[in-house]
Amino acid sequence: MGKEIYSVEVIYEDNHLIAFNKPNGVLVQGDKTGDVPLLDYAKDYIKHKYNKPGAVFLNSVHRLDRPVSGTVLFARTSKALTRMNKLIADREVSKYYYALVSELPTPMKGTLVDYLVKNKKSNRVKVVKKGDKEAKRAELSYEIVATINGIHLLKIDLKTGRPHQIRAQLSNLGCPIIGDRKYGANKRKYDYSIMLHSHSISFVHPVQGKKILIRSKCPSYKEWLQFKDYLKF
Repeated sequence: MGKEIYSVEVIYEDNHLIAFNKPNGVLVQGDKTGDVPLLDYAKDYIKHKYNKPGAVFLNSVHRLDRPVSGTVLFARTSKALTRMNKLIADREVSKYYYALVSELPTPMKGTLVDYLVKNKKSNRVKVVKKGDKEAKRAELSYEIVATINGIHLLKIDLKTGRPHQIRAQLSNLGCPIIGDRKYGANKRKYDYSIMLHSHSISFVHPVQGKKILIRSKCPSYKEWLQFKDYLKF
């Protein structure tokens, strides 16, 4: 387990928190596939770096879908986990994403408020009408940053953290994320990745009390590289 299986960049680390830049295709937590998740890799990393005996305490603060890349934050202490969960519940954590789409969203800047229901069998989320008893409210804001070669770079301010939220809401807007066949994209990428990246997360540190900003670089796919002058790191 660990570095011999895959390599992940550590982008932030202290006694209470640790963050990684997750590659496309890596699970955050284990599932029925049995593939090694980022959580296990992170525990292995901590165990070996700090020569910790026994089990390592580590819990994910939030998750990313397997085909999505970017910033993933874990809590290294129960105190940090409890306090981070409260910060998220109180909407005191800011999360920004970049997405690449081939269809121009209308309007070019706006806020989306939708109601989502997840089908557990198909592992797919659909937008439903307000009032559906199973629906959960989902909100995000987006804006077009640049357009190159018919591809549009969107910056997304995620207000709520519903499963597949950005994917479902952009698809419902008529501009599915490039590579995301599950939500209406024309083509699937050869490695099943999608062009959605968790760029940054910011919050007041749950123990130290200082403002924290954690950012991760986009993958080195040609689709992202053409926007290198617009991506802020």
